[in-house]
Amino acid sequence: MTGIDEQGRPEPPAAAGEVDTLLGFLDFQRATFEWKCSGLDAAGFAATVGASSMTLGGMVKHLALVEDHWFSHWLHGNDRRPPWDAVDWQADFDWDWHSAAEDSPAQLRALWWDATERSRTLTAEALADGGPARVSRRTWPDGRAVSLRWILCHMIEEYARHNGHADLIRESIDGLTGE
Repeated sequence: MTGIDEQGRPEPPAAAGEVDTLLGFLDFQRATFEWKCSGLDAAGFAATVGASSMTLGGMVKHLALVEDHWFSHWLHGNDRRPPWDAVDWQADFDWDWHSAAEDSPAQLRALWWDATERSRTLTAEALADGGPARVSRRTWPDGRAVSLRWILCHMIEEYARHNGHADLIRESIDGLTGE
């Protein structure tokens, strides 16, 4: 049984197999990010720190993209889904970050929540079809594919990095600090 901490985050299992440990840490990082973004209005989602243009709203949209990119587009080989399919990424590589200013916090949260739920489903499908060693349908230009294990580790790293950013932004808004 996984415990829930004082912020409502599921504690990663202390003694589990590889898959449950990886999924436990990814869900903990996702829950940390959700906690950092909770209770904020549009002004909170648009706040920046210092010289950085990074916002929590942009981070939410970016992480929704990253979820879809790695679990749907990359791992399963699916076409990009809305809104990502309509973006000219060559013309605007950071569209996810700055276009978030046009979206409400509710829209951004829904986009992210839907992406994480889809990722959980796609992860379960990949685990049933080869386990953590299951390789992606898409490959790098040199032909190498990445494993689900690699994607899970990358996503833990992605969330951990952005949780640090989110922590700084949230502290500047209302003083909320923590992991």
